[in-house]
Amino acid sequence: MITSTEFKTNVYGQSDISEDYHIGLNSVLAAAVVNQNFRETLLQNPEAALDHGYLGKGFCLSQKETSLILSINAISLADLARQIISISEKRP
Repeated sequence: MITSTEFKTNVYGQSDISEDYHIGLNSVLAAAVVNQNFRETLLQNPEAALDHGYLGKGFCLSQKETSLILSINAISLADLARQIISISEKRP
């Protein structure tokens, strides 16, 4: 699990992942890591994946987190994570 102290600053002293993002996104990424069906749905139809949640539970995502996930077109979970980090580094 990513905690608030991990990935806090990169070598340039900038935030790698905003604290606003990591909690909700961590839950989505964890579900994608452990469940192939959820992972495939997340990559192919992220809106459906977020709407259905995982194991009967929804995700506690902010509007920014939801928009971030829906804005990414990733081909793999690693690609999704890379894009999340890249976009998060660019946001103020």
